[in-house]
Amino acid sequence: MDMLWSGWGDPAKAAPLPDTVTGLLRDLLGVAPRADGPAALDEIAVPDSTLTAAAHRALAGCLGGSAHVRTDAESRIRHTRGKSTPDLLRIRAGDVDDIPAAVLLPAGHDEVLAVLRICTEHQLAVVPFGGGTSVVGGLAPERSRFVALDLRRMDALLDLDEVSRTATLQPGLRAPQAEALLNARGFTLGHFPQSYEWATIGGFAAARSSGQASAGYGRFDEMVLGLTVATPEGTWETGRAPRSAAGPDLRQLVLGSEGAFGVITSVTVRVRPLPAVRVYEGWRFPSFDAGTRALRALAQDGPRPTVLRLSDETETFIGLAHPDRIGDGAAPAGCMAVVGFEGTEADTALRRSGAREVLLAAGGEYAGEEPGERWARGRYDAPYLRDALLDAGAFAETLETAAFWSRLPGLYAAVREALTSALTGAGTPPLVMCHVSHVYENGASLYFTVVSAQGDDPVAHWEPAKHAANEAILAAGGTISHHHGVGTDHRDWFAREAGPLGVRALRAVKAGLDPAGILNPGILIPLP
Repeated sequence: MDMLWSGWGDPAKAAPLPDTVTGLLRDLLGVAPRADGPAALDEIAVPDSTLTAAAHRALAGCLGGSAHVRTDAESRIRHTRGKSTPDLLRIRAGDVDDIPAAVLLPAGHDEVLAVLRICTEHQLAVVPFGGGTSVVGGLAPERSRFVALDLRRMDALLDLDEVSRTATLQPGLRAPQAEALLNARGFTLGHFPQSYEWATIGGFAAARSSGQASAGYGRFDEMVLGLTVATPEGTWETGRAPRSAAGPDLRQLVLGSEGAFGVITSVTVRVRPLPAVRVYEGWRFPSFDAGTRALRALAQDGPRPTVLRLSDETETFIGLAHPDRIGDGAAPAGCMAVVGFEGTEADTALRRSGAREVLLAAGGEYAGEEPGERWARGRYDAPYLRDALLDAGAFAETLETAAFWSRLPGLYAAVREALTSALTGAGTPPLVMCHVSHVYENGASLYFTVVSAQGDDPVAHWEPAKHAANEAILAAGGTISHHHGVGTDHRDWFAREAGPLGVRALRAVKAGLDPAGILNPGILIPLP
């Protein structure tokens, strides 16, 4: 099944906001329903494909027929841009200025190599496409003629080494499919980001994804042991042992490269036995600062839970994950943390008991399992809520960053102030919420959610606020992205973060692997 073209996920799961919530948005933020609804799919004016007949014949020849070279309007619309709020607003308005010329569906590594060779000959840019869940402009290259390389047919579990506890997966496997295949053999990947239902294995690697259970299982890039990559210059294989001192780790050049250096065609990851126990609980803290100190204690000195996240006062009060309860006065004061444990019964009981001592000593109040279990049940619902907010006339968007623990308070304050000032100055005062979503021994990530009225031009209304937030992140010592990636939205700030020499090194890598510059041009690093 394809994702909803004008929003997120399964259309059957979409639901409008309750009247109480729309009333609250009107009274609190001045949100008014827009008179113009989303365009109908069959009413969008789609330009003719620019794929030449010669290129079409060559591509059909290497992909097993014209059925795997799609130039129809609907296929191309469904592969236009990603799922950021500006992406959705533009597609809902019928804007398909950067639509691909065709959608290609290869069945394996050799076909990907052939596609890259043909596209180089015909001067066609290539955008690798997994689940289409990018929220940073990672699917909109700076080239007018390009094709989307949809990897959905490459969706197999190629190998499972139960002795080494490794699995080799193709890139087009959606996360639930991969998890089901592993679960059937008694294993789990343990990677559950909010995009879990739609994102793919290849996308996780290409964007350095981080799942909600990262405290226990690690980030996706920490799970990757090997990669096979198709490039215009040939096949590139990295990783033949868990760790090596044989030069720099070339896997790290592929991880986070967002299709700019090559197309990932297989990923070898470490897997773990399915946990016998999964339990999630809630803990209440008097302030965000107090809760953050408690999370730092667990991250640095243990015992470390599998899931560890903390909402600030605003996010806790609003209860954004539960639309039917927003503004009903039922939310407690302070900040709510979700603490989860997975593993064997004995290990889970031991870590849970140890964490309880740390959290109580840090001023936490045990809130029972209900808040944690409720979070687990609704952990993938937020993007559907965003669609409902857009339908109601509200603007809702997210951004994230990370920093060392000592810089986290200043980073939190700076980004909140930047967003609030920019949007208030534009006449659309926002509600800015935040949570700590991933923790490490030396720091943590901050994930911000922003809700405001849309204004007359919602995309233009957001751009200055996003710019201000990005500037605040760099000034406060944060990274421009913790797990959403770079794309085009963060590219200029990433260039500043990496520095001129770092950008020159990345350009040299790209020139060696993709001399014609056909792979996702303008993504990750600025064009020369």
